[in-house]
Amino acid sequence: MSSSQANNQYFSPMEMMAEAEKFALSKAKKSSGMTLSLAVMAGAFIGLAFLFYITVTTGSADAGWGLSRFAGGLAFSMGLILIVICGGELFTSSVLTSIAWANKQITFGKMISTWGKVYFGNFIGAMLLLVIVSAAGLYQMDGGQWGLNALNIAQHKLHHTMVQAFALGILCNLLVCLAIWLTFSSANAMTKAAMTIMPVAMFVSSGFEHCVANMFMVPLGIVIQNFAPESFWQMTGTTAAQYADLNVMQFVTANLIPVTLGNIVGGAVLVGLANWCIYRRPQLKAANIATITTTTNITSVKESTMKNNIIIKDIMNTQPITLSAEMTTPMAIDHLLAHHEVSAPVTDIEGRLVGFFSAHDVMVELWCQNYIPTQGQKVVDLMARDVVAIDVNDKLVDVAEFLCIDKEQLYPTTSMGIATRFSTLSVEERAKSMKVSKPHVLPVLENGHMVGVVSRLEVLNAMRDVFGKPTEVVEDHKQTA
Repeated sequence: MSSSQANNQYFSPMEMMAEAEKFALSKAKKSSGMTLSLAVMAGAFIGLAFLFYITVTTGSADAGWGLSRFAGGLAFSMGLILIVICGGELFTSSVLTSIAWANKQITFGKMISTWGKVYFGNFIGAMLLLVIVSAAGLYQMDGGQWGLNALNIAQHKLHHTMVQAFALGILCNLLVCLAIWLTFSSANAMTKAAMTIMPVAMFVSSGFEHCVANMFMVPLGIVIQNFAPESFWQMTGTTAAQYADLNVMQFVTANLIPVTLGNIVGGAVLVGLANWCIYRRPQLKAANIATITTTTNITSVKESTMKNNIIIKDIMNTQPITLSAEMTTPMAIDHLLAHHEVSAPVTDIEGRLVGFFSAHDVMVELWCQNYIPTQGQKVVDLMARDVVAIDVNDKLVDVAEFLCIDKEQLYPTTSMGIATRFSTLSVEERAKSMKVSKPHVLPVLENGHMVGVVSRLEVLNAMRDVFGKPTEVVEDHKQTA
């Protein structure tokens, strides 16, 4: 797909859900250092947006209450635009990692840890901006009216009841996360930015409560109340005593805690988990695929002179490509071709083995359908469910024998040891003449979970030492001599 096509692409609601899942998982996979750095950046961005809001709404009483707040809301949307385009980590959107938790891609502890790091980073970013703004003395603009506006906004936020603050927090992050969700509909940066404006303008103009914005806004009011010079109070005709309730304890208990809890409910539950229940949960239930948790019992029938202390854990590929059961057949084929593979294990959302998909399955299906592909066909429709899996602690010599020797053909006997076929050939001759059909790639399980795969190539590579030194090393030695 060309870049112009990608920029003009719009996704359906189901495709948006897939984008949301990638978004949620990517947040949990970032390193702590990157998460904190991006969170500091986002905290500063939201603070800058509130500065814009204060400037726009200062002295706009004549414009009317609604229009003034709407203009401020449009100005504040700059904060989320900066975060979406520049990649900042904002707590109120990071709660969408609840989707990755619902998919069992991350643990509950990992989700809470991610939230905590982002929340802390946002606070640090807000405080850094607060120091700069206070040093700049912005509160004295417009004859102190800018600072007075900031004081009134901050004080108003502390006059909600706990229930009101909680409910306003829910409404706020419902809109913020819907704004983020709208950005999943397009790959175009301009479109993403435009999508955030109206939901943000609505939550700001309606007075809904955003915990990260409040981390900057209320402390700004506290700083002005405590450190503004007497000249400021004379210009505005007010006194510091009128804003005595602007203090840290009141801020944390009456605003920050209930608003934060409300933001979590509004974003993680009403947007993240609600969409997951609508779009993803029915698919997971419909698939109803049994997981493969048992391994094939592999034991050698022949004494080996080769080192037998090598186990599959030592040689397996720990990062194999995998397919999902819900992936379409064309997408699965493209995935295999892109990685130069002809087969791959199929896993569920928890990474557990549920089947195996191969080029052979595709070719047989095409032959049966006269080479007319079935529309809407998925991996789950073609994959093999009777999968041979081995244990992570199986020995190399046992797996090597399993791949090339069929014990039933080698020793054709009944369970009571009575021969069912007689042959004058030796055991070695029978081994060389038999036709064995075994998989080329074996999934490897540990305690029922797939941890890798081992192919004939890995087995051959591990057995290479029995032939002595690699050829290149021997040749180099001769040339040196």
